[in-house]
Amino acid sequence: MDSGLHRQHDAGRAQMTDVLGITPALDGAVLRLRLNRPKANIVDAEMIAALDAALGKADDNTDLVAVLIEAEGPHFSFGASVEEHLPDSCAEMLAALHALVRRILEFPVPVLVAVRGQCLGGGLEVAMAGHRIYSAPDANLGQPEMMLGVFAPAASCLMPERMGQAMAEDLLYSGRSISGEEARQVGLVDMVDPEPEAAALAFAETHLKPKSASSLRMAVKSARADFCRRMAVRLDEVEALYLNDLMSTRDAVEGLEAFLAKRKAKWENR
Repeated sequence: MDSGLHRQHDAGRAQMTDVLGITPALDGAVLRLRLNRPKANIVDAEMIAALDAALGKADDNTDLVAVLIEAEGPHFSFGASVEEHLPDSCAEMLAALHALVRRILEFPVPVLVAVRGQCLGGGLEVAMAGHRIYSAPDANLGQPEMMLGVFAPAASCLMPERMGQAMAEDLLYSGRSISGEEARQVGLVDMVDPEPEAAALAFAETHLKPKSASSLRMAVKSARADFCRRMAVRLDEVEALYLNDLMSTRDAVEGLEAFLAKRKAKWENR
């Protein structure tokens, strides 16, 4: 795959927020959104707001055939902010993250995601909301929330849809990660390539750009209608479970506080 493919087709000047690069590509047919807080690219309140705003602004761009979400640096994302998971802020954080997940799920044209390095926690939840995931073979994908004594709400909804119930439960309960190559084998990612950004843009150029953008929107709406309805209901359910039940337990707060204090958690199973 030609790693320069994406550069030679970029059109217009890049925009930049503090945390997000925004660049048109393929003569404006694709919008590239680049997480720009390496190396961790934490999906915190500021990153969530920047992504949501960029997608909201692009929603009615009738010339778009795809959005590409990628990341600056060696890693896609280490995940969501652990500090924002604490009881005083987790309701606001989850509401914002799940609103972003819904925005991506319901976006009117395909959202492609290019993954390198670590793609964990909230970062993987954002990726799984997209239509197609392109991964480097040595990427590391997982939901490590159980290591901290909590669970991954959006991943609990999205992961079984992508890779089947049994394998999703393996990753959700164990907190272990898998490589990009293994993720392709089990259906978590759609394609493995050493240059995932170029692979995603090649797909957009070959298979999406030649199509009518208005007809493509109708195809996306038709294909995703039932999926989006089901995910909206499930996201509300798991968000309530997380806030009302999980965060009232002693161990959930202990796990988060232990991580932030860089010490081993002491579970009391309550």
